[in-house]
Amino acid sequence: MNWEELLSLKRYNDKHKRLRKEQDETRLGFEVDYDRIIFSSAFRSLQDKTQVIPLSKTDFVHTRLTHSMEVSVVGRSLGRSVGTAILEKHPYLKDTYGYKFNDFGAIVAAAALAHDIGNPPFGHSGEKAIGEYFKNGKGAQYKAQLTDKEYQDLIDFEGNANGFKILTQSRKGIVGGLRLSYATLGAFMKYPKESLPKKPTQQISDKKFGFFQSEKETFQDVANELGLKQTREGNDISYARHPLTFLVEAADDICYTIIDFEDGINLGLIQEEYALEYLIKLVKDSINTDKYHSLTTKEDRLGYLRALSINTLIADATRIFLENEEDILNGNFHVSLLEKSKYKAQIEDIINLSVQNIYRSNEVIQKEIVGYKIINQLLDVFCSAVIRTSEGNETNYDKLLLNLLPERYKITTGGYASLMAVTQFVAGLTDGNALLIFNKINGKI
Repeated sequence: MNWEELLSLKRYNDKHKRLRKEQDETRLGFEVDYDRIIFSSAFRSLQDKTQVIPLSKTDFVHTRLTHSMEVSVVGRSLGRSVGTAILEKHPYLKDTYGYKFNDFGAIVAAAALAHDIGNPPFGHSGEKAIGEYFKNGKGAQYKAQLTDKEYQDLIDFEGNANGFKILTQSRKGIVGGLRLSYATLGAFMKYPKESLPKKPTQQISDKKFGFFQSEKETFQDVANELGLKQTREGNDISYARHPLTFLVEAADDICYTIIDFEDGINLGLIQEEYALEYLIKLVKDSINTDKYHSLTTKEDRLGYLRALSINTLIADATRIFLENEEDILNGNFHVSLLEKSKYKAQIEDIINLSVQNIYRSNEVIQKEIVGYKIINQLLDVFCSAVIRTSEGNETNYDKLLLNLLPERYKITTGGYASLMAVTQFVAGLTDGNALLIFNKINGKI
């Protein structure tokens, strides 16, 4: 893979090639990507979607929206740091093509901003709930109507693939979704493969999948334009990651490691004194102990350690990327950047404490159970309605239910298209709206 292709400014349905040296410096194409994501309704909905604690009523807890914005900020710093070094190493990118270090930051920032845009309500349990409905719930009855890969899309429902769908899906009057640059779409795709074969290797890019069967052609178009390296022959689509994807992933890893931990402390799920020791271990080489001990509030102490921790991990992730640039470009780097971090032990200690005290806390588990029930029932009533309608057997109740579906999800042709439309509708709901519709169909107005 080569940088001049990977940094493509092409957008869906472009008739002419977009050149970096011809860009308007006051409104660069990659910055347009960021703006389009910010103003999209799918991004706004993240303000009422769970990051860690479902249906939380406290001001302390991050939502998917605040998390995404923080990941974007960290991603921008990572991109700029890497971009500066890449242009020094490959000056032709600047001299011949006109790329600047800010371009790398803008691409990573936009992709990071969108990284959770396809996640369903109620956090990661929402993904699992959708998959469970089609695998072990009433949705299993639809398996006979689907190809193996279509069925796998549903039973392993993936927020990353749904995000790619949201960003690229055409609908009436809107061609190519948000029409982001292919460089940003490439950086967004953490798992550039389809749902089958499932986890064929130990490579991190094979851990999940990145697009549904409905977006296969769009994905191929993006991958071909960017010159991504194909990693599998035959009918099963799989590519090496876009190099900047590693930076998007690192930004996410840094934020959820440090900031989820901070949420746990603020919620009282982790004792402050105990937790701060873990953060101090991470920043022991850069902490100003006099300044730290002069801080009198938990908020200030946490804020200081958070900033130091994030800066420490940004510098380390940048180092790892640049040391492994050649392998990354050749598709031969198969782990996350933080997996190679010299702070790996400290990171794992923090994550293990978060898992034990936050992700498996009674509050989280109880609300995830509620989320499972809500998603299961919403999928059941709406899938039944669209499938019966496609067969001409709809009931009056089905007709009433279909009135609750926005027009773009009201696909009654049957099979994969109908089931995926309902699934996308449910996945697009906020925590609050999912609960509201659930109460309506259960007579609680």
